[in-house]
Amino acid sequence: MTLDHLPADFVWGASTASYQIEGATKEDGRGPSVWDTFTARPGTVRDGHTGDVACDHYHRYEEDIALMAEAGLTGYRFSIAWPRIQPTGTGEANLRGLDFYDRLVDGLLARGIEPVPTLFHWDLPQGLEDADGWLNRNTAHRFAEYAAIMADRLGDRVQKWITLNEPFIHMVWGYGLGTHAPGRTLFLDCLPVAHHQLLGHGLALRELRARGLQVLIANNCTPVWPASDAPADRAAARAYDNLHNRLFNDPILTGAYPDLSDFGADTTLGGSVRDGDLELISAPLSALGINYYNPTRIQAPASEGLPFEEAPIEGYRRTAFDWPVVPDGLRELLVGLKERYPALPPIYITENGCSVEDVVNADGTVLDLDRIDYLDTHLQAVDASVAQGVDVRGYFTWTLMDNFEWAEGFHQRFGLVHVDHDTQVRTPKASFAWYRDLIRAQLG
Repeated sequence: MTLDHLPADFVWGASTASYQIEGATKEDGRGPSVWDTFTARPGTVRDGHTGDVACDHYHRYEEDIALMAEAGLTGYRFSIAWPRIQPTGTGEANLRGLDFYDRLVDGLLARGIEPVPTLFHWDLPQGLEDADGWLNRNTAHRFAEYAAIMADRLGDRVQKWITLNEPFIHMVWGYGLGTHAPGRTLFLDCLPVAHHQLLGHGLALRELRARGLQVLIANNCTPVWPASDAPADRAAARAYDNLHNRLFNDPILTGAYPDLSDFGADTTLGGSVRDGDLELISAPLSALGINYYNPTRIQAPASEGLPFEEAPIEGYRRTAFDWPVVPDGLRELLVGLKERYPALPPIYITENGCSVEDVVNADGTVLDLDRIDYLDTHLQAVDASVAQGVDVRGYFTWTLMDNFEWAEGFHQRFGLVHVDHDTQVRTPKASFAWYRDLIRAQLG
């Protein structure tokens, strides 16, 4: 495969998240996160799995950096465990936690890999959740203090910072439906969580910018397809697009919230929006991170409740997670963002990948050919979007190695590297070699 339109300095990366890989949840002063509390409750995670050990990355990070170097990665997106830095979410920094990320960053740089940390990938300190978490405006201010601590410690070596990962998913699954930590079931009363996360982004951006650093946010976005041309289906699709995509893109890129009247809400989100908030939130980004997995097909609801209903997408191959594989949806999304937002900043694909039912063969190989096809076709979609004028500057596949996949525990495997969660043995898959060879070819 030749990707002819990507820039010469395109970043070739992989992504991970702290709770999904680090383990060591009770070591070196780390406090409990909402995911520690959530997974300790029976019935929350498939087969009772937890991230207590996960991939033991906290102890094996040097081995994992060596794998990244072997793959030829030029960038590594990881997340910082907030409760490892501030065990209760506030107060003085835990030096042993800071030391771990010091070692990680220095190890990456020694191998020529750019570190790209995400400050929040869903593992909120439990102490803040006890005070209502992201429903409480105070959490946004605590987040900015934490961002300042990290920037002061790592900002001399780390230039690109991501504030939040997928605030839409965290709001809906964590606070609306309760299938993720912290396990709240507030339904539409979770909407203030959107604003407080975005306010936290804006306040953290101000701290990072004051230190001369680049700032991104990683939004999960999806092309929204109406199930038919019927007016009711098209209206339902618009409502869903407003909730999933525009609720988290519009305030950042336009300084205003979209129309939320279909959800019985106004643009003050229950009065949570105060004077000056949107100015903070809409301060210019260095780039926009986009996480893409699949489109969403929407139809008019069959009963009262939400103003939309999800409809199946048929006619496409499906992943082990039963998600449709629609590579051109990524091109459609990127081109659509450029059309919707004339001042769209540069884009990094901060997550894209698929779960496959991987098997380690008797000879030690993992022939994940479906994953290779997935990555191949989605990178072609990125290349096609660049050909259509979208400024895409990097691609971080999800994920470097098989990990704790939230409510699915260890049952879904997204990694380029197979992890035996009993022995912690790492086995690079066929996709690992494919990605390595592609990066070498692209870099010449």
